[in-house]
Amino acid sequence: MNKPTDQFQRPLHDLRISVTDRCNFRCTYCMPKEVFGRDFEFLPHGAVLKFEEIVRLAAVFVGLGVEKLRITGGEPLVRRDIEKLIGMLAGVPGVKDLTLTTNGALLPRKAQPLKDAGLQRITVSLDSLRDDVFKAMNDVDFPVQGVLDGITAAEAAGLHPIKVNMVVKRGLNDADIVPMARYFRDRGHILRFIEFMDVGATNGWRMDDVVSGEAIAAMIDAEMPLEPIPSRYPGEVARRFRYRDGSGETGVITSVTQPFCGSCTRARLSADGSLYTCLFATTGTDLRGPLRSGASDDELRAVLVGLWGDRRDRYSELRSEATAPDRKVEMSYIGG
Repeated sequence: MNKPTDQFQRPLHDLRISVTDRCNFRCTYCMPKEVFGRDFEFLPHGAVLKFEEIVRLAAVFVGLGVEKLRITGGEPLVRRDIEKLIGMLAGVPGVKDLTLTTNGALLPRKAQPLKDAGLQRITVSLDSLRDDVFKAMNDVDFPVQGVLDGITAAEAAGLHPIKVNMVVKRGLNDADIVPMARYFRDRGHILRFIEFMDVGATNGWRMDDVVSGEAIAAMIDAEMPLEPIPSRYPGEVARRFRYRDGSGETGVITSVTQPFCGSCTRARLSADGSLYTCLFATTGTDLRGPLRSGASDDELRAVLVGLWGDRRDRYSELRSEATAPDRKVEMSYIGG
C-alpha cells in the first residue's frame, strides 16, 4: 500500500523504538540527577513492551512504508538480552536499515553480539574528549576512555559507519567542537553536532545556551575547510559536510536555529507502547492497550494510518518564548 502522509504531506519513513526509560548515565541535558534520582519511579516491568510486542508493532509500521528502525532508550543496552530483540527485528521483511543509539558504556561487551544478531550501524553519544567536562555532563563520573573503548569495539565488530553525536551547550563544551571534529575525522568516523534543545521540562533549556549549527560549521571550516554535500534521503535531519581535503564527513543537527519540520518523517514508540509523532510532543497515543486486548494487525494499521494522517506537528518551526515552557515528554522516555 502507499505510504500514509500527514497534514503537510510528509510520509511515514522512520520509526524510533525506545526499549527502556532507564539509563546508566544522568546527562544534565537529558536525565538530570535532580529529577531522575534514587527515588524516581521508572516504568514497572509489566508496563514495558515485550520483545514480541515491539516486533509485531514494528512489522505493522514496516507494512505502512517504514524502512528504517532505530533502537533507543533511555540507554538501550541496559535492556536485558537486547541482542535478541535485534535479531527478531532483523528478521522483519522490509527493514532496510536497523541501527541503535547508545552512550557506549556497555559496547565493549555488546558490540559483537549486536552485530552477530543483525544490527547494521550504531551511533554513540559523546560530548567531550576532556574527562572533567564529560564527567560533569554525564554526572556519573564515567570516563571518556570508556566510551572510546566502546567505539573501538563497534569498529572491530563491523558496525559501520560509526556516527558520534555531540550535544553542544554554550559555556560547557563548545570549546571541544574543533578538537572533537579533528579527532573523529582522523579516525574515519562521522561526528554530528546537535544544538542544545528544549526537549522535556527538566534540562533548564535557555536560548542563550544554544550554539548554532552555522556557528559550529564555521568554527570547523576555519581550521579544516568544509563543503556541503546533499542529504542521502528525504527527511534526513543532519546537514552534511565533507572535508575539502577528502578526509571524511561531519554534520550539524539544527532543530533550534534551522528547523527541519517540513521534511520530518519520524514516529517514536515509547518503552511502554505510546506513539509520539514529534520529539517535542506533549502527549502520546497508547498502542499497548489495543495490542494486549487482542487488536488485529489490520486494526492496529488503521489506528496508525489515522494518527499519521492527522499529524500536524511542527514544534521547531513554531518555537517561541511562549511555547518553550510547554511540558513536553522527556527525551529519555522516547529517545532522541
